[in-house]
Amino acid sequence: MDKKSILEMCNNISKNTLVETLSIQFVEIGEDYVKAKMPVNESVHQPDGILHGGATAALAETVGSTAAFILLKRKDIIVRGIEISTNHLKSISEGEVVATARSINLGKTIQLWEIKITNEKDELISISKLTTYVRKKRN
Repeated sequence: MDKKSILEMCNNISKNTLVETLSIQFVEIGEDYVKAKMPVNESVHQPDGILHGGATAALAETVGSTAAFILLKRKDIIVRGIEISTNHLKSISEGEVVATARSINLGKTIQLWEIKITNEKDELISISKLTTYVRKKRN
């Protein structure tokens, strides 16, 4: 599958999920990374008008888990996020954020991902570490 088709697949299978609710869109795939963007508006704000940390963590887990599925290049697997930690470094109240997931370690069943979330000026907003677990699909 070419990269354009993979991006289309990622965006299409996200219909009627939290990914669609948060308006997360996959925008780029490289040899060692996956990128997705999310608009920052009232729908993802905490009460004081800035990006909610939970929405940020959901974006990070989404792009990290998707990266595990795509970059491991195995169609016979199910990926699950089993632990995430997110540090919020800068607040944002409007615009969009871009999350880039890159692997730190690609084990056979356990993977560790770093997800950097930046604003439109490429300033670091948050950084996450996600541990994913991979198992074979059951028939």
